[in-house]
Amino acid sequence: MAKRIMVCLDGSKNSLRGLDKAISFAKQSGATIVGVHSDTTFGAFSAVRAPILPTKEWKDEARKLMNVAQKKVEKNKIEFKGVVIGGHTSGIDLTTFANNPGNRIDQIVIGSRGMGFPKELFFGSTSNFVLHKAKAPVTVVK
Repeated sequence: MAKRIMVCLDGSKNSLRGLDKAISFAKQSGATIVGVHSDTTFGAFSAVRAPILPTKEWKDEARKLMNVAQKKVEKNKIEFKGVVIGGHTSGIDLTTFANNPGNRIDQIVIGSRGMGFPKELFFGSTSNFVLHKAKAPVTVVK
């Protein structure tokens, strides 16, 4: 049974559906939910390399997203930890966090925007990237 479930949050309704699924899994297993948001506003040439940002450095959008997620999770009597990563690309940021043994992630839940093959071909797919690069089991929610 999963003890720490990472749910990838970007504020989309699909990521919130992923949060609902993570809550369902956590209820069954007694797990903690770790909500992770990747702030990709850092430039490609930034010296920043996917650090976990202190709460005081979260942008308003990330703060609101984590507050919504925390209320939803804690309403279900599940422990929640919010994490915002300052990085470059969501897929890399999320898998780097999930694959770090110190974060002890047992399962990953990610919403899929379902953009389809043509857009995925050009823009890449975060859920597809996480699915193939993460070491923990991944649930993709549509």
